[in-house]
Amino acid sequence: MSTLKLNLIKLKTEELIMNNVYQMGNLRIVDLTKLLDPATETRRCHMYRFNTGGPIPDYHTIMDLTSHLGTHCECPYHHDDNWPSVAELPLTTFMGRAIYIDFKDTVAPYTHITSADLDRATAGKIKEGDIVILDSSYKMQPFTPDTNTEKDHRLLINAEVAEWFRDHKVKCVGFGDGVSIENSNEDVKPFHDILMAENIVFLEVLKNLELLEKDVFFMSYSPLPILGLDSCPVRAYAIEGLPGFTE
Repeated sequence: MSTLKLNLIKLKTEELIMNNVYQMGNLRIVDLTKLLDPATETRRCHMYRFNTGGPIPDYHTIMDLTSHLGTHCECPYHHDDNWPSVAELPLTTFMGRAIYIDFKDTVAPYTHITSADLDRATAGKIKEGDIVILDSSYKMQPFTPDTNTEKDHRLLINAEVAEWFRDHKVKCVGFGDGVSIENSNEDVKPFHDILMAENIVFLEVLKNLELLEKDVFFMSYSPLPILGLDSCPVRAYAIEGLPGFTE
């Protein structure tokens, strides 16, 4: 590879890190949110900008979005009319101590994660009320035409995994691009129902997980408190080095 090519790769990497990693004193903040472009989104994402008129410019934007757009938090109301919506859950549902579990290639591609896999990966680190983020080396953009095809090698979830998280009393399960939550109704429905019945929320389409330097950190992913909303796009981020949210 030429020196020019290597320098271009280095510049691109530095640009990526600069745009998604921030330093505040001793704290390192990593943006884990997907950047949304209405021109390329596969899910509903339309923006209408207009000037309200008057003697000075006064621009507003009408946002026509699906509640499951980009990096989003799914709440129990997503699967049952009688379960809490976004605004009915306490704010502390959407922040706390997070554990990042990257299986890399230790689990065979396109196979189900098992409770034994989770036991090995967490090694007793999970605490009640934790946020747990799952990922692997088998990356694929979710919710695209290639998902659930022969190109899709992501790890899978099912009822067994849901029961493990329920029994460990986590507050949220998050997903990087290496784990699928859209493979089949036989897996996805019980996974949702078992956890959402306990008010455990989901955090989907997390990005930039490879920029994390710690596997334990503080995390926030607050949705808008709109009554009757089942899910909501969020700005998810990790804070590394915050006292009380380390190993």
